[in-house]
Amino acid sequence: MALNRKIAYIDLTTGEITTAPIPIDLRRKFLGGRGLDAYLLLNHTRKGCDPLGPDNRLLISGGLLTATCASATARTHVMAKSPLTGLLGSTNMGGFFAPELAWAGFHHLVIRGKAKEPVYLFVNDGKIEIRSAKKLWGKTTTETQWAIRDELGDDEVKSLVIGPAGENLVRFANVMTGIKNSGGRTGMGCVMGSKNLKAVAARGTMDIAIAHPVEALEYNKRFIEQITSSKVNQTQGTLGTPFIWGATNSWGGLRTRNFQYNQLEYADDVEPERLDEIAEETCGPHHMAGCFGCQVHCRAKYRIPSGPYAGRYDEGPEYTSQGAFASEPGCTNAVTVLTGNHLVDQYGVDNLEIGSIISWAMELYELGIIDKKQTDGLDLRFGNDEALLEMVHRICQRKGWLGDTLADGGVQASEKIGKNSFDFLIQVKGMSNLHSDERATPGLALNIATASRGSDHLRSRPAIDLYHLPEPVLRKIYGSPVAYDGPLSSEHTEYIGKPWQVFWQENCYMAVDCLGICKYHTVFLGATHPNFEDWPKVIFHNTGLEFTPQQIWEVAERANMVERLFNLREGLSRTDLKKGDMLNHRYFDEPTRRGAPGVVGRFIDREKFKKMVDEFYKFKGLDSEGVPKAETLKRLGLENEPTKQI
Repeated sequence: MALNRKIAYIDLTTGEITTAPIPIDLRRKFLGGRGLDAYLLLNHTRKGCDPLGPDNRLLISGGLLTATCASATARTHVMAKSPLTGLLGSTNMGGFFAPELAWAGFHHLVIRGKAKEPVYLFVNDGKIEIRSAKKLWGKTTTETQWAIRDELGDDEVKSLVIGPAGENLVRFANVMTGIKNSGGRTGMGCVMGSKNLKAVAARGTMDIAIAHPVEALEYNKRFIEQITSSKVNQTQGTLGTPFIWGATNSWGGLRTRNFQYNQLEYADDVEPERLDEIAEETCGPHHMAGCFGCQVHCRAKYRIPSGPYAGRYDEGPEYTSQGAFASEPGCTNAVTVLTGNHLVDQYGVDNLEIGSIISWAMELYELGIIDKKQTDGLDLRFGNDEALLEMVHRICQRKGWLGDTLADGGVQASEKIGKNSFDFLIQVKGMSNLHSDERATPGLALNIATASRGSDHLRSRPAIDLYHLPEPVLRKIYGSPVAYDGPLSSEHTEYIGKPWQVFWQENCYMAVDCLGICKYHTVFLGATHPNFEDWPKVIFHNTGLEFTPQQIWEVAERANMVERLFNLREGLSRTDLKKGDMLNHRYFDEPTRRGAPGVVGRFIDREKFKKMVDEFYKFKGLDSEGVPKAETLKRLGLENEPTKQI
């Protein structure tokens, strides 16, 4: 059964490996995936540990429902203390790795120490082996995966790998599986690199018994119908996530030229329809691909049509690559977007972070804060496609003064650059913002400010706030499984009701991360998608565990609070600009300049924002400084955390 999947403790320094069952009481408290990882991280790391030191734990997991009869349970979660932020490091990706890990007998890996030489782990039907990765070091992410398959003589092996960026300790290096499934945020690839861990490979043939298989399959049909009948997923299955970029740019919700504008003009060549044309021209009419157990197929297969990388195959680009290589740096060339997407996939680096930090450097260059001496002669102005792609190489290779400086992340780079460079850095808790512009959407602004791992669109974003849903519909969604009789507003520019929406979405997203389900299969972009009311039957049919919707809510609340406890222990404070629930001053001081009539001239009101944070803290059971109250910890069973190591 899924409940029989084990946890493994691996010490790369000593080579010691132990395995153990996952106690059922921990399943009931945290389910699995991200929630249980947060508990393990809090209990297995010391306060103030060096993110790049051997004592930092790296946690790799699948969710409770991974590889069962439940749809879209392909998500892999990776967690550690972040070398980018010094706070919670956490990332999540799709693909096929987590199901293979489950078939190999494991749901969670806890990795400590540092190998003397490059190694990789091979997880195979209940056994774990540490193998040499000397011949893999220096290879790209795809080269690494194919080389591991060749070495093991098995094309069914699935691997979680780092590329040269992780080896070079770029603090926002990611972990990859497949061609483009990216665990991009907070630098988990850098943590792997610091441990000389090139990859984790998995191959499994162990059955996962389903508690009630007939009922599980029948109930999953309902899920499939819900997912495939929604217009948002039908659109994603045609255009992929770039459709989000196109819609957002049309009304003025994309930060452009770092944060100077909120809409990219003359952008026809990077619109989703144009990218879809290129994919079809280069890879044929059936160019959409998907993850394990998913019916949506939201990513495109393509070949770069021209330029130095012409003919190179890749997948995507995602909404985030359009921001990183189009709107933020002010570029409007499809080949630039496709090439940039390919480079970050091969190097293994976070496209959001690298696009944002290069765009920040472009603004500094145009303002004269840095010059050609710092750029080694590179003309780093907005709209310079060649300079943009060159900086990707320099950062991932830590080449030149600026490349090496930016590879340490925005906060550390601003301290090295000096002057007033930090004022122009669009970040929260040390992590660069997504390329969206939230000045016209207070609820989304609250989301990025309070998200546990830094500025984030995948932790608590009430994205359906942009749909102008009638209040009765909003109340039906946000009034369950916990009653809420406060205000709600269909207007995305309003402040009232948004703290509850952010709080609800925070718990919703944590729940799916614990179960291993993709966020596109819950209330993220689709208002009619499955949520708390649907999951109890899915859990019961597949695992036999009984939960009510309210109990799943409590699991999510508890896990979110554990993440907050970790952050508070590592220095989080409410108003700290580098480690707090606070936005860059430009959100408050600079109105938007482009977009639809309801968007132009918008900014976040400081006092109203403060009241939103106060209200959000109240819902979470925190005091005015964001610290959990004693009664909150007792209610969630966390009054004694962290406990001794388990």
